[in-house]
Amino acid sequence: MNSNRPVTHDNQSLGPGALVISLDLELHWGVRDIFGPESPKAANIAAARKVIPELLSLFDDFGISATWATVGFLFAQNLSELETYKPRVRPQYSDTSLDPYREDTGLSEPDDPLHFAPGLIEAIKQYPTQEIGTHTLSHYYCLAQGQTKETFAADLDCALEIAMKRGIKIQSIVFPRNQHNPAYDDILISRGILSYRGNQKHPAYNIRGWHKAPHKRLFRLLDSYADLSGPYLSSWDRLMTPTGLFNISASLYLRPYTAKLSFCEKLRISRVNQAMEKAAQQRKILHLWWHPCDFGAYSKENLDGLGQILRGFKKCSEEYGMASLNMAGVAKTALALTKNDFRDTKSENTDSGGNDYVHFENTRSD
Repeated sequence: MNSNRPVTHDNQSLGPGALVISLDLELHWGVRDIFGPESPKAANIAAARKVIPELLSLFDDFGISATWATVGFLFAQNLSELETYKPRVRPQYSDTSLDPYREDTGLSEPDDPLHFAPGLIEAIKQYPTQEIGTHTLSHYYCLAQGQTKETFAADLDCALEIAMKRGIKIQSIVFPRNQHNPAYDDILISRGILSYRGNQKHPAYNIRGWHKAPHKRLFRLLDSYADLSGPYLSSWDRLMTPTGLFNISASLYLRPYTAKLSFCEKLRISRVNQAMEKAAQQRKILHLWWHPCDFGAYSKENLDGLGQILRGFKKCSEEYGMASLNMAGVAKTALALTKNDFRDTKSENTDSGGNDYVHFENTRSD
């Protein structure tokens, strides 16, 4: 799988058009440095627990394979198990607010649903086409000062171990705050990780530098309603990085419904559906992502909007043969393409980790 350069082909779109959805399942672990569990903002996190079963049902109705990038701490059944899987070596963040090991938690999921979620994970696991990936064990910040390659490896190992205890083989990662550190790629490969979600390529989405500058934040807001940055679709032959990992870059963040901008709701949905149709026509990959807690407020409106997007996917599937793939499924399909592993007919394959991939005959000429 390792390569000294990106894999390229004469035909830049060897695979089918594909919709990839990834969700960052973190609950309070993802925002603990921003607000506490008693904050009114935590209500959206609690509401997300009710939204997740509805998302799973909606995905099932439309044949959607998604990747749920899950913070490893959420796998713990109780406080005792949480303590058992904390690594021996831990990051010493210069910004101590990032340190998750300072967090007070309850004893288990029933009395602390913001920090434990084995029940939710089990519910996701019941759907074979849903992939459970990792969001690291502790919502680890790979570019923060005070962490090292050693502490990242220890964090990842514990995340993989607690997932494996539940019969889940981790093959994809989404980095918290999208902090990909290329120096750690060899660790990922050695642990069997196939893919990660890279950042959107427009400068406004570059997490380094002035990422939180007001003008960039305004650009990202407007970009959710109008095509300012482009759809940033991925070509199949450009997924493999020089290290051998597959970078399934984000295309669009599915910004949640907001009452103040309800008059722009048609634009928000159209922004995604137009990019999806372009991906289907050009046989490229559209990677849509969000957090389940984004749907915590205005749940009905957000689910209705997602339903419109998935109906758009169904149309693209019927007209152009667009596929729905989770992140590991994309990596496996791309790897099969590099080996010219084609079949006479399109068929779905699912491994024990619930990761779909597609084999097909490369007959269409563009």
